[in-house]
Amino acid sequence: EGRVEVYHDGKWGTICDDQWDDRDAEVVCRQLGLSGTPKALSWAHYGQGSGPILLDEVQCSGNELSLDQCKKSDWGQQNCDHIEDAGVSCDPFTVVHRLFLFSPAECCPFLLPRLAEGTVRLAGGRSPSEGRVEVYYNGDWGTVCDDGWTDLGAQVVCRQL
Repeated sequence: EGRVEVYHDGKWGTICDDQWDDRDAEVVCRQLGLSGTPKALSWAHYGQGSGPILLDEVQCSGNELSLDQCKKSDWGQQNCDHIEDAGVSCDPFTVVHRLFLFSPAECCPFLLPRLAEGTVRLAGGRSPSEGRVEVYYNGDWGTVCDDGWTDLGAQVVCRQL
């Protein structure tokens, strides 16, 4: 759960809560790969952001795969202050850093910056905190061989996540 921020045209920004409802939250949770009960929160429930307010008047039907498919104002066109920053809860599995567990091709190209070489993620686990270790390298995700794998390696991956 937290304030919703999007990445567009090289910068992060918030979304204004005008028209913000649970259908919008459902799309955000789906886009992030999170299950649970989507809940939209308004009036900077999770605190006011800083920088640009990039979206306003978001009106999803709830069936879209990403916010980019929803009806909304043009990027950067808004009449809001940060006291109106939109938030989302995807109870029970919301984890803010999950944004970085997907490559842009898999998830949401307009939300995420390019992934750095060596970015790690967990895949195929029963929860966001377990799974097969994968590393982003040369534009693709690959697995890590377990030869010589120890708890020390696992600790390094956990710190990276």
